[in-house]
Amino acid sequence: MEHTNHRRRRQALATVSATTTLLLLLLCLAALTTAEALREHRDEGGASSSGGSGSGCGSNAAGGKQSPAVWVFGDSYADTGNLGDLGRELTREWYDPYGTTFPGRPAGRFSDGRVLTDFIASAMGVPTPVAYKLRRGAARGLVARGMNFAVGGAGVLDTGNFQRNIGEQIDLFQAQRPPSPPSARGCDAGVAVVVVSGNDYSYAADKDNSTSVRAAIAYIPAVVRQLREQLLRLRDEAGMRKVVVTNLHPMGCTPLFTRALNYTACDPLANAGAAQHNAALQSVLAALDPANRTFLLLDLNTPFAALVDGAAAATAEERFAEPRRPCCESFSADGHCGQQDDSGRRQYRLCSDPSKHFYWDDVHPTQAAWAAVSRTFRPMIQEFLLST
Repeated sequence: MEHTNHRRRRQALATVSATTTLLLLLLCLAALTTAEALREHRDEGGASSSGGSGSGCGSNAAGGKQSPAVWVFGDSYADTGNLGDLGRELTREWYDPYGTTFPGRPAGRFSDGRVLTDFIASAMGVPTPVAYKLRRGAARGLVARGMNFAVGGAGVLDTGNFQRNIGEQIDLFQAQRPPSPPSARGCDAGVAVVVVSGNDYSYAADKDNSTSVRAAIAYIPAVVRQLREQLLRLRDEAGMRKVVVTNLHPMGCTPLFTRALNYTACDPLANAGAAQHNAALQSVLAALDPANRTFLLLDLNTPFAALVDGAAAATAEERFAEPRRPCCESFSADGHCGQQDDSGRRQYRLCSDPSKHFYWDDVHPTQAAWAAVSRTFRPMIQEFLLST
């Protein structure tokens, strides 16, 4: 009996010892996991609930505040790779000569290099948000800092290009990131950027084989009304404390319009339509946000207009030798940059120095043009992010 009791005690002690060892191993594993999580947390910019304290969401470049996550919605002026490669005729941004300045090869941007998204992110002191389509190959820390849902050809409404309009891009964002409650608004909710460059109006003018600018102008109330609804969604559903929305550039100054005038002047009616859109949008934002605390109307129209009129540029450095002629010019008016014939021969002319041209192709600016435009809005964005 005594021998049996000793054996039972030894078994009990062995069981306790094994259990204790297991508990110690689990505690060590938990400590290591916590340390790794904290390390990842720091690597990803420290985004936590403390970010929504209600203080200014400024960027590192704007005074050392916590950098915000940036969520981009819009069209080809903002797209950094979301329009997939569907062949040269449909998606020329994935083919030569696009991307020659940056990154040195075609990469899905509608320019020779960087586009508006890159310069807005730089003004905010954050990396360019990864394109939604490229998210799986991106570093984890970069994805945590925001995402770009903008896609070439998109509009506020459907544009017949079979691309997600801005409302559908916001749907995609909400599916990726649960909405924040109003009490949690702040840096953790991030900053939304909405870029509209006129696809809705091009669609309206082209519909039913119409080329009337007046048809596009008649479409303005519907576009601005729908844009208002999507801006409200970003503020009230997604919990964005800051929303940057662009006004419309002077569409009549793009090579699409100026080619018919031998690139000597802009189309006044198309520019009048852009001005009407901008006035309507400004009225909407004034009603939604009288104190200008949530919404920033990013003025692209004024610097575009000044830069495409070389005489109006403030300094010689800001003047473009070719303000209205594109660097990449198709042989025919109905052609496009990057076009080839059936034998693979170029059907376009390419300039030797894109930095001397404001426009890269028939509607998109060069990297140099975006850099010049960004110098006018960089201080505005930084001040807006620091405001409470």
